[in-house]
Amino acid sequence: MSRHVRIAPSLLSADLGRLAEDVARVVEGGADLIHVDVMDGRYVPNLTFGAGVIAAAHKATDLPIDVHLMVEEPERYLNAFADAGAAIFTLHPEATRHPQRHLARARELGMRAGLALNPGTPLAHAEELLDDLDLLLVMAVNPGYPGQRYIPTVTEKIRRARALLERHGKGLWLEVDGGITLETIGEARRAGADTFVAGSAVFGAASPAEAVRELRRRTAVAV
Repeated sequence: MSRHVRIAPSLLSADLGRLAEDVARVVEGGADLIHVDVMDGRYVPNLTFGAGVIAAAHKATDLPIDVHLMVEEPERYLNAFADAGAAIFTLHPEATRHPQRHLARARELGMRAGLALNPGTPLAHAEELLDDLDLLLVMAVNPGYPGQRYIPTVTEKIRRARALLERHGKGLWLEVDGGITLETIGEARRAGADTFVAGSAVFGAASPAEAVRELRRRTAVAV
């Protein structure tokens, strides 16, 4: 498996009072992306960040800001998040009536377009939109809260998603979010994922930089 591995530390588990310092720590460890989870208290029960945190993260690093919208009507945030410095705009298909339109608009605004699938969301939702995607995100937990355990049955879904992307042949990224730890990242990697969101496993560690390095090492030995 030669696909490039990307580690995306999630700011959901960072100390927002020391955001620039926490970002600097994971950059030191070789992070590839900075992941920002946006929640509205409607699509999921939790309420988190908006454009201000995206802008602060963008100011703190040159790494791409990977924004995952767990919100109703994600299209309402397209312009503001693009202006704030988002590099990737990932939405859930259940959260909007016309996902294709909004994925296309994300690209028009200069962002990569991503689609996120919950554990109970069929892979077929992505199959109809592959030409509009740069990234497919498979959730390994039900979204809404940090620190949840990886759902083992999602591994087979990752495997099926990889097969779908290989048939498509366009080089889309396959990202996994939820429960990614030193113990689970290898399983997700063997199933075909190449981009890994990790929050608690990084920012809950004594050294976030070393945690990023160790997560990458675990993907190397998994193949």
